[in-house]
Amino acid sequence: MFMNRVIIVTGAAGNVGSEVARLLAARGAKVAAVDLMALPLAALVETLETPNRHLALPGVDLTDPAACKALVDRVTSSLGGLHGVATTVGGFAMSKLGDTGPAEWDAMFNLNVRTTWNIYRAAVPALRAADGGSLVGIGSAAGLKGSREMAPYCAMKSAVMRLTESLADELRADNIRVNAVLPTTIDTPQNRAAMPGANTSRWVKPTEVAEVMLFLLSDAASGVSGALLPVG
Repeated sequence: MFMNRVIIVTGAAGNVGSEVARLLAARGAKVAAVDLMALPLAALVETLETPNRHLALPGVDLTDPAACKALVDRVTSSLGGLHGVATTVGGFAMSKLGDTGPAEWDAMFNLNVRTTWNIYRAAVPALRAADGGSLVGIGSAAGLKGSREMAPYCAMKSAVMRLTESLADELRADNIRVNAVLPTTIDTPQNRAAMPGANTSRWVKPTEVAEVMLFLLSDAASGVSGALLPVG
């Protein structure tokens, strides 16, 4: 399905990103795995099918446009091009209005929106050179409707959704598809620790989110752009 396709996965050492990377590698892709955490990233790449086909890129600051451009340049020169990006970087924090200052607002913006915008902007010239490709982001069901004590997070996930739709329209003529998944609560160790009394039976598994992202990256979704797909 992805034989010799080059795909950047951001947040690759995380719960969803690691599943995306593993599934892509198992289906023939060359994975450029990006994460701030060097040791977990190196360990992940060693577990991928045919590890020497892939590239570990630790310590990249995705809030820095220049770092994103350098990242894409290294990927294209090392792996022979670029065909898609799966961005799984994001962040969540509860905060009441009175406790939310510029620092908290900016943190949510940087983690959820700026990282997505920067890597997409850096990747588009390489995708144009490949005559098209796919950009897949991670939004949230929280972007569909606001919830108490979650204003910054809900606002930023809504921004990811509007960014997805806008770029899908803008890049359609370049044969570049832009889509996003909107998971409900993801079943991760971090979420279980944060919500010890929650009913986890309907939480979505990281692999389920990853499978939908792979569908959107694949040729099976060649007619899909601007989609915001709920998961869970």
